[in-house]
Amino acid sequence: MPRSLFGRAVLILLLPMIGLQLVVGQVFIQRHFQSVTEQMAASVILELKFAIEQVARSEDPQAALDEISVNLEMLLLLTPDSRPLPPDRVVFYDLSGKTLINTLHRDIEQPLSVDLLSVAGRVALKIQLKKGQLEAVISRGRVTAINPHQLLVLMLFTSIILTVISIMFLRNQTRPINRLAEAAEAYGKGRDAPIHPAGSTEVRRAALAFLSMRNKLERQVEQRTQMLSGVSHDLRTPLTRMKLALEFMDDTEELKADITEMEQMLDGFLAFARDNQTEAGQPVDPIALAHEIAHKYGDISVVVRQSTADISNVVLRKDAISRALQNLIGNAQQYGNTVRLSVTLSQRFLEYRVEDDGPGIAPEDFERALQPFARLDEARGHHAGVGLGLSITLDIARAHGGTFELGKSDDLGGLSAKIVIPR
Repeated sequence: MPRSLFGRAVLILLLPMIGLQLVVGQVFIQRHFQSVTEQMAASVILELKFAIEQVARSEDPQAALDEISVNLEMLLLLTPDSRPLPPDRVVFYDLSGKTLINTLHRDIEQPLSVDLLSVAGRVALKIQLKKGQLEAVISRGRVTAINPHQLLVLMLFTSIILTVISIMFLRNQTRPINRLAEAAEAYGKGRDAPIHPAGSTEVRRAALAFLSMRNKLERQVEQRTQMLSGVSHDLRTPLTRMKLALEFMDDTEELKADITEMEQMLDGFLAFARDNQTEAGQPVDPIALAHEIAHKYGDISVVVRQSTADISNVVLRKDAISRALQNLIGNAQQYGNTVRLSVTLSQRFLEYRVEDDGPGIAPEDFERALQPFARLDEARGHHAGVGLGLSITLDIARAHGGTFELGKSDDLGGLSAKIVIPR
C-alpha cells in the first residue's frame, strides 16, 4: 500500500473507477456482444435454413440459390465438394465472432464451418449437405454489431482523462500538507522554513496551529534565555567584588578557585545562551569546519568518511557547532593523550565523532554525564570543569534536530562522543 497521502488518495480514486469500468464493461460485453449478436444472427439463420430447404427440394439447386440470393443479400454457392469441413477460424479477441460461431452451431443442424478471417468484413460459411457443400458469404454487419469496441475505447479514454484531471486536483490539495510537513521537519532540525496557510480549511487550520505553536515555543525559549542570561550577567558584579575582597585576605586559594569556577560557568552559559538565541542556520562546509577546529587544537588527526559530494544543503549554526566540538576536543585533550576527530558525511546525515585514549566514562554514567552541572570526578579525574560542556553540546545537537551520544572508542579505548545531525 502507498505510504504517502497522495498515493493513498490516488488509490482511493482509481479503485472505484476501475471497479466501475469492469462492471460496466462486463455488462456491456454480455449484453452487446452476446445478446445483440444472437439476435442479429437469428434472422440470418432463418435465411440459411430457407436456402437449405430450397437445395433439398429443387432439382436445380444452384438455380434456386441464384434466385433467392438477391433477396437474401448473400452469396450462395453449392459445390460438389465432399472433403471434410475445415475448422472454424476466428481471432482470440473477437468476442462477437465467437458468439456468432456458437449460435450458428447451436441452431443449424447440419455440420458447418465458419471463417471470419479470409475476407475482411465478411462471414464465410460452409454447410455440409447431401447434395454437396453450401457456401455462403454474408456481410459481417448483418450478423454482428459494427465497431463493438467503440464504447469500451470511449470508456477507457474518458477514464484516463478524468483520472489525470483528478490527480492534478489531488496534487494541489496535498501540496500544502507536504509544505506543512517540511516546515515541521525543518523546525525540528533548528531551521525556520517559511509556510503560508493554503489548501482546504482543515489544512489551513493545521498550518495556523503549527505557526501559533512555533511562535509560542520561540517566545518561551527567548524569554527563558533572556531571563537566565540576565541573572547570570547580574551575578558577575558580586563575583567581581568578592574577588577584589579576597585579594586583600590571606589563605583564600580555595575561595579564589571556587569564584574562578563560577566565572567559568557563567561565561560558558552566557556564550551558549547568546549563540543559541541569535545565530541562524547557514550552509556550511562540515569538513572544512572540522579541519579549522582541529587546527586550533594543535592539528589533531581528522578522519573524513564521505559517501556523497553534495555539501550544499548542510545547514548548521556554525558558532554553536564549533562550540560543541571545542568542548568535546578540550575535554578529550584534558583526559587523554591522543585525540581524533572523525567526520562522516552521507546523503542523509552528518556525524562528528571525538575520541580519546583517556579513562573514559562507565556506561551506567552516560546519562548522568549529560545532565547540567554533573561531574564524574571518579571517572574523568579531579578537573572535570563546571559540568556544562556535555549538556551544552547535547542542547546544540537537539537544536539541529540531531542526537548526541556517548560511548566507548573501539580504536583508542577511551571515550567516544558522537553528534549526529540529519540533513
